[in-house]
Amino acid sequence: MTVAPARPLPPLREAVRAHGLSASKALGQNFLFDEQLLDRIAALPGNLDGELVFEVGPGPGGLTRALLRAGAEVIAVERDDRCLPLLGELSDAFEGRLRVIAGDAMAHDPEALAGRPYHIVANLPYNVGTALFTRWLEPRAWPPQWRSLTLMFQQEVAERIVAAVGTSAYGRLSVLAQWRSSARIAMRVHRSAFTPPPKVMSAIVHVVPAEQPPSVDPALLSRLTEKGFGQRRKMLRQSLKGVPGAVEALETIGIDPTRRAETVSVAEWVALARTLGS
Repeated sequence: MTVAPARPLPPLREAVRAHGLSASKALGQNFLFDEQLLDRIAALPGNLDGELVFEVGPGPGGLTRALLRAGAEVIAVERDDRCLPLLGELSDAFEGRLRVIAGDAMAHDPEALAGRPYHIVANLPYNVGTALFTRWLEPRAWPPQWRSLTLMFQQEVAERIVAAVGTSAYGRLSVLAQWRSSARIAMRVHRSAFTPPPKVMSAIVHVVPAEQPPSVDPALLSRLTEKGFGQRRKMLRQSLKGVPGAVEALETIGIDPTRRAETVSVAEWVALARTLGS
């Protein structure tokens, strides 16, 4: 389904030029103008007709346009005041299906803003992308109110999210994304697609909630992985010694404390958190 705006919109590149906008390096901005590519990204969560989408950092609204064309209602949080007039025009053209909130996404809770189930779709600013992602993965209540995450990252970060145990990319993000969710790289985006082109390649990660293993405290698992992978070249008995009872719990469940964090599977991290929390 494609929803047309109530009034014609100029091509995004023309609209950006008319407003005198340019990507801000300080805000980690890189603009996407290819509407076919943007429509493909907006299609990744599935049918969005009538669905609510939370978007972070819409900038001039390229992805926002694609989400609205797909039939979604969009709540967008934008900290760059220069982009607000252009986003306001977009809201008018789609007759109020876009709500724009001026401010920093780190200061806003999407669940409080949404009030109902929603999807998160965003070309995340590189400087806050990981912090937002881990926040969305860590709520105690599960399944969360979000139905899916469709997020663009630097390709290196995306590969860490989906990495398998024992690989060089495997780390804290891998465990947090995989212990009660299903994560995959849905699309890779060449640097040349952006204006200006970033120095790195990008990839889009799609995450959907899965069943949570019983009797596991998400905050404890988060702390364990933070400690373990914060000193990933050290043995677990060294990296986890700051967590009371962790070394003893390793031995209880049969994990050799001389191993390193990247050799510990997601299931083993979950078992450790369950044992410590019991």
